[in-house]
Amino acid sequence: MAKKIIWSPKAAENLEEICDYIGEDSEFYARIFAQQIIDEIEKIPDFPKVGRIVPEYQQKDYLF
Repeated sequence: MAKKIIWSPKAAENLEEICDYIGEDSEFYARIFAQQIIDEIEKIPDFPKVGRIVPEYQQKDYLF
């Protein structure tokens, strides 16, 4: 069963700050960027093990 993603306040704030920065040059690309990030995050509950093992840690618990 898929689990729900819960955004931390800091994660939501970071995404907003990044989009604001991109939006200084292009509101269009800021919206596209935000939507792409949200689309990818929404896939996580269905595919929680997608990603690669981070070589620095060599542990399966840390995927990116």
